[in-house]
Amino acid sequence: MLRGTWVENHHEIVAASREGVVRSAALEQFEIGRATVSSRCRPGGPWQRMLPGVVLLHNGPPSWRQRVIAALEYGGPQAMLSGYAGLAALGYPAASSMNPVLLLVPSTQHRRDVSYVTVERTWRLPEAVDCGQLRAAPAVRCLLDASRRMSNIDTCRALLTEGLQRGDVTVSDLVQELAAGSDRGSRVPRAVLRELTDDAHSVAEVQAQKLYATSELPPMVHNRDIALGGKWIARPDGWLDDVALAWEIDSLRYHLSAQQHEATVVRRARMQRAGIVVVTHLPKQLRSEPATVLADLRAGWELAVSRPRPPVYLVGSR
Repeated sequence: MLRGTWVENHHEIVAASREGVVRSAALEQFEIGRATVSSRCRPGGPWQRMLPGVVLLHNGPPSWRQRVIAALEYGGPQAMLSGYAGLAALGYPAASSMNPVLLLVPSTQHRRDVSYVTVERTWRLPEAVDCGQLRAAPAVRCLLDASRRMSNIDTCRALLTEGLQRGDVTVSDLVQELAAGSDRGSRVPRAVLRELTDDAHSVAEVQAQKLYATSELPPMVHNRDIALGGKWIARPDGWLDDVALAWEIDSLRYHLSAQQHEATVVRRARMQRAGIVVVTHLPKQLRSEPATVLADLRAGWELAVSRPRPPVYLVGSR
């Protein structure tokens, strides 16, 4: 391309970019000099410099994707998103609203924090997950990199249990990843994982277990399979085996689809046909009506004690 003719071929420059984001060095193939790039990125100019060496080919507010693409261009070919930015790339719906972008780069590479980008040099660089034009660390790394930067245990618990509910990770995966990394920032996620190793799979279930501990009722086990005559019945959130009482927490967040709601109704009916006393609550009741929840559990326990125990059993207990 002849010098100066790039203006008439601007579409070729856009095509060479990633959603309008391009490295300054890449513009040299179009014979656009550094002075020209600097001039066009001045206030009021048609372009803008997002990060050192990275240009956005318009002067409007960048989108979230343009911000993270610019971060990856800044980081280099081995860089990948982690923390909330990585989770957003992996499809976690709320994560893209978190502004800072955490970037993982090899420990041998020198990049510094700049603007909205936090750079973490690491010798434990995982294999990146291909998310279209984005590269992200695996979910377990993203979850714990975000968690290490949290001070609120409820926020951390909500994030880690979201990963569990999506099926992206297991508690064992999280424990191993936490142990493999630095101790820096591990206090809050370590406390949450201690809770989750008790088989709690949602924030509501964790809250339920804490509330139940104040009930003075017999010890309850959680998320255990129940069977009758060799056939699986259900896996209730809580279970009192001596009296065959099940406690279910109807977390609306995970029962929004018609299929999930139907499965819940069918499972509950199956438990009741087997003679199990079922006590149900909504997550908000755990917070706003704890006394009522405890009263319901005591009433359910008294009802269960008053009738002959059905021949249901914990799977693996025989």
